Amino acid sequence: MIWVMVLAPVVLLGLGFPIFLILLATSAAVLVVFLDVPTTITHQIMFSSLDRFALLAVPFFIFTGELMFRGGVASRLLRWVASMIGWVRGSLPLTTLGMTTVFSAISGATTAAVAAVGSTTYRQLRETGYSDRFASALITSAAAIDNLIPPSLGFIIYGVASDTSIAALFAAGIIPGLVLAGFFGAYISAHPTGSRETQPFAWPEFLRATREGVWGLGAIVIILGGIYSGVFSPTEAAGIACVYSIIVTMLVHREVSLRQLFEIAARSMYVTAQVFVIVAVAGLYAWLLTTGGVAHSAASFVAGLHVPGWAILVVINLLLLFVGCFIDTASAMLVLTPLLVPIAKTIGIDPIHFGVIVVMNLSIGTFTPPFGLNIFVFQALFRVPSAVLYQGLVPFIVLALAALALVTHIPALSLWIPGLLF
Repeated sequence: MIWVMVLAPVVLLGLGFPIFLILLATSAAVLVVFLDVPTTITHQIMFSSLDRFALLAVPFFIFTGELMFRGGVASRLLRWVASMIGWVRGSLPLTTLGMTTVFSAISGATTAAVAAVGSTTYRQLRETGYSDRFASALITSAAAIDNLIPPSLGFIIYGVASDTSIAALFAAGIIPGLVLAGFFGAYISAHPTGSRETQPFAWPEFLRATREGVWGLGAIVIILGGIYSGVFSPTEAAGIACVYSIIVTMLVHREVSLRQLFEIAARSMYVTAQVFVIVAVAGLYAWLLTTGGVAHSAASFVAGLHVPGWAILVVINLLLLFVGCFIDTASAMLVLTPLLVPIAKTIGIDPIHFGVIVVMNLSIGTFTPPFGLNIFVFQALFRVPSAVLYQGLVPFIVLALAALALVTHIPALSLWIPGLLF
């Protein structure tokens, strides 16, 4: 049974089957051949996997991010960030990075960040003199920060899969997200810049940009302030953010019509359905891993190795990085979390810290060839050749791995803020 659950997904993935069908086919085969249980348990477990209050935040945050992008909030936030750092060396790419970090506090999906930031900065970067390789790689890799800065869909899914506090995970991701942004920023500052991009800081422009961008910043205050003040839960914050984004984009900025609102809602519903189908079948697969004793056996095997905890973490990181190259974040997290969390507990790793490690690993996978999701989205938008984009991504991947090593082996980076708040 164990070999079937391990090898069948690998074979089916190699044949090109979609991930939800791979998990469903493998689970169905195990249930029919190896287990003496009623087949009706299949849909019972699948539906129960979706019966989680925390999962309601997923469609809300997807809708909020899409609406903020289409409603002009992203462009206003870009102007606000540019007004503050437009005078520094490498100001335009640093503005792109800063814009991604700020937008991450509104939307929890990396693909939304690629679309929002790329649409507003890519052509400016090219016109200023930056190479196609650098500009495309910057946007594609920086969007991964979206999975670390709260609200993060990655932390929501990990929290559901591991029964860990999502609010604590949100808090834990703030410093690691800023660490990753800092590594990228250091590289950008050392990169040759165009002669036309630097502009002196001007208070009038900063005040105008702040006035224009204050409504977008208000979403950040509502989401994070509401969660950490205890006024509402992450799921309730997501719902309130939806209402707020509708008011801002339709009544304040007036850049979204009623028809466009329904189009955005339909698009968000489509993306949500893609995520939830995977959640359902991954729940079934994870249940089989648990009932089949796979998770317990793996934890017992690791406990019997008598090797240092840091060495086991290195192996787990390598596994997650490899998986992230081929499987999307949600699928990988839902399948591997039930298997890896018991191992992490065996070596004394805090579940919140481990959640940051898992999410950061799989976030790197979003811009790692050959199947990084951010890569696909960027190429669909801008038609950049794979060879050009892959070359540009190499330094960003190296920097991300260095940041990952720091976050993995310094737990305080993840646990300091949760320790203050909870």
